[in-house]
Amino acid sequence: MPNPIDFYFDFSSPYGYFASTRIDAIAANHGREVVWRPILLGAIFKITGQQPLPTIPLKGSYAKHDLARSARIFGVPFKIPSKFPVAGQAPSRAFYWVGDRDPALARKLAQALYRAYFAEDRDISSAEVTANVAAKLGLNRDEVVQALNEPAVKERLKTEVDAAIERGVFGSPYIIIDGEPFWGSDRLDQVEKWLATGGW
Repeated sequence: MPNPIDFYFDFSSPYGYFASTRIDAIAANHGREVVWRPILLGAIFKITGQQPLPTIPLKGSYAKHDLARSARIFGVPFKIPSKFPVAGQAPSRAFYWVGDRDPALARKLAQALYRAYFAEDRDISSAEVTANVAAKLGLNRDEVVQALNEPAVKERLKTEVDAAIERGVFGSPYIIIDGEPFWGSDRLDQVEKWLATGGW
């Protein structure tokens, strides 16, 4: 079996959201699996000096226009949340807590959390909102809330973020295929071509 594709994303990243709607299908077309890996851009920005798009003069205004346009071309429901960006600890911890037992369910949770934030304007940085989204997938809401505060779950996320930084991950989405990195949802066509051709 070929190596899985690593898909790094932040739950507050709209471009990560766009990529999340396509990455599995692209991989499946080429016989690949995808390992979903939520990260925290806030921790990474401390290293890179980057800032959230909405806070950057000129670029922030363009980004709002580009996000709406990108959503249309990707064909996904989208609106800029009333609170944007948000911290991704709660959804990311929930993902890894679920994923350690059921990776397929964790992926469904990630997709549901992304939709809750970028299509329904629900603040997924809240433990309560994250747990409510998880409950709709059959998870026990109270267990999810409790898990988000467990030291082992917190440490798991920290370990994943540290490992991502060690691999050179600096944005969302960030996709690695056999060691080859691609940053941004606008690189998905290159991702597909790389998988089809074996690289260039």
